[in-house]
Amino acid sequence: MKALVTGGAGFIGSHLTDMLIDSGAEVHIIDNLTTGSIKYVNPAATLHIEDINSDSSSQIIQTVKPDVVFHMAAQVDVQRSIADPAFDANVNIVGTVRLIHACKQAGVEKIIFSSTSAVYGVSKKERASEDALPSPISYYGLSKHASECYIRLFHELNGINYTILRYSNVYGPRQTAKGEGGVIAIFMSNLHKGLPLFVHGSGNQNRDFIFVQDVVRANIAASRQGNQETINISTALPTSINNLVHRLNMIHGSAIDVAHGPERPGDIMDSCLDNLKAEQILGWRPKVSLIEGLTQTYEYYRK
Repeated sequence: MKALVTGGAGFIGSHLTDMLIDSGAEVHIIDNLTTGSIKYVNPAATLHIEDINSDSSSQIIQTVKPDVVFHMAAQVDVQRSIADPAFDANVNIVGTVRLIHACKQAGVEKIIFSSTSAVYGVSKKERASEDALPSPISYYGLSKHASECYIRLFHELNGINYTILRYSNVYGPRQTAKGEGGVIAIFMSNLHKGLPLFVHGSGNQNRDFIFVQDVVRANIAASRQGNQETINISTALPTSINNLVHRLNMIHGSAIDVAHGPERPGDIMDSCLDNLKAEQILGWRPKVSLIEGLTQTYEYYRK
């Protein structure tokens, strides 16, 4: 298989590249290294340092002619999307449209699109399923939902095959604690710097934390199955931020200072996804428990 990974120098993309290469695939990466790092790029992959919105990126896709494109390059910072919705839309919507058009011209067999639980907004159910009506409360969630719609319409008009994967809160080694960093990456960074863990709001908000290697396995499965499907990738297990702090206390082995501040606009109180469809269609289940994943991530940051 010849694969192209946008954002392949980033957190999830670099792990996916590693697994693809281990499986014998030829892998090309398009990444502008804004948030990705060249040190995460597998030496067996071919790196093209380009912005997904550039004409050069479109030309690379048409020249490489990959079998499968994993589209992971994105603006994923909720707060930045609220502060600068035009930038968010340009990266996430326009970048995706340009990518799909290039894939059409290159004869790409399938696109795997990385979406997010943020498209659901405030769920009315304990676990949001794929048939729930999207109602995002941030421009980030809105731009991802719009990108999904473009992908579906491209399929209707041009026959491009796709699978859309909506991730819950992904964490693990290589995740940055900067702009797009999830709460676990930020906590790990503060923990090893001896800084307090800053909790927005009460800490009772729930998240569905899923380890990066489980997400990568779902992408590999989607390259073979799940045509024209939208599928949640999650553990289906809610964990409060306060409970997360408790678990980190156990791993750290000593008391951790915690500071509380106000809630942030665009943050969802409870976010947990149903994952039954992933099991039925992709034959996928999460394998890594939260304590196992946190321990691996803790050791990564410690080193």
